[in-house]
Amino acid sequence: MTPKTKLPDLIIGDLHINPPIVQGGMGVRISLHGLASAVAAEGGVGTIACALIGGIKSHMSSDDHTAADADELTFQIRKVREKTKGVVAVNIMMALTNYDSLYNTAVREGVDIIFSGAGLPLRLPEYVKGSKTKISPIVSSARAAELITKTWVRKYNYVPDAIVLEGPLAGGHLGYSFEELEDKSKMPKWEDILPGVLAVADKYVAKNGRKIPVIVGGGIYDGKDIAKAIKMGASGVQMATRFAATVECDAHENFKQAVVNCKEEDIIIIKSPVGMPGRALDNSFLEKAKKGQVKFDCSFQCLNTCDPLTSPYCIATALIAAAEGRLDDGFVFVGQNAGRVNRVTTVKELMDEVVDEAVRELGLNK
Repeated sequence: MTPKTKLPDLIIGDLHINPPIVQGGMGVRISLHGLASAVAAEGGVGTIACALIGGIKSHMSSDDHTAADADELTFQIRKVREKTKGVVAVNIMMALTNYDSLYNTAVREGVDIIFSGAGLPLRLPEYVKGSKTKISPIVSSARAAELITKTWVRKYNYVPDAIVLEGPLAGGHLGYSFEELEDKSKMPKWEDILPGVLAVADKYVAKNGRKIPVIVGGGIYDGKDIAKAIKMGASGVQMATRFAATVECDAHENFKQAVVNCKEEDIIIIKSPVGMPGRALDNSFLEKAKKGQVKFDCSFQCLNTCDPLTSPYCIATALIAAAEGRLDDGFVFVGQNAGRVNRVTTVKELMDEVVDEAVRELGLNK
């Protein structure tokens, strides 16, 4: 069993997680059993991203797609369980048309935690009734945290097991406006949003007196960031982009090298077919998409918020292509700090590095 670090535990229900690091779910097919099991084995939370986990084929119907995702999620969870007894989570986007099936599959397979965002997961407590699976919404504001928590308490008498605050520097789809993301002078900081989310967590306390732990993500890069979050009252952090550049990450080597080779000026905000802004690496595919030069056919609608008639490309096939290393046919989602990544490392090396720095910053190495 991996020995604990000197950092405080991230306590989610009966789960004691140390180091208090959640590996963020990276879809499509970027964080699967390879990455999730490696992080869990080191004491963190290994997260499988469920978006388009089963892939897509041109002849698929909506039913085929739902079944393929459920089957693949089952396979991925069981593979993690074969490799480690650590904490395993799944990330399920509310924007997915088959989120019901994914929730049910995750609970049936006994995952430790479900993280859910890209929408308001107001019915999530229904799916975990009678199970040991913990649930945590992903929010971008105190207002969203209040709305979700208030609804869960009123309708289900259920307090979130944790809340993830995802700041505006995260990769992928973001819960902020284009104006906030494109104009740095208007962009909020997680440091400014966190106190409001912590106030919500303090307001709603479970019957057993347990407070809701708040986990900060979106721009968490090194041990200094981890220490800052803990000093401000967060119970843990979520990191994603740095885990994309690890040996164990499930993506193709071309994907990993794109992260390693990128510079800050390569990172842009795009208007995703999902209907949300997203942070990605600019490339020839996105340039073609801007010019309307990408041809595609949608045999089913995998996202509630996507309109195939007006979308410039199919984000599902684009992200699958990127995961498979075909970057001319897709693109890479990254966080704003991706330009600081300069090599592919192992999960253990990465976690040891950031934990050691956080311990020093917090003065716990004495």
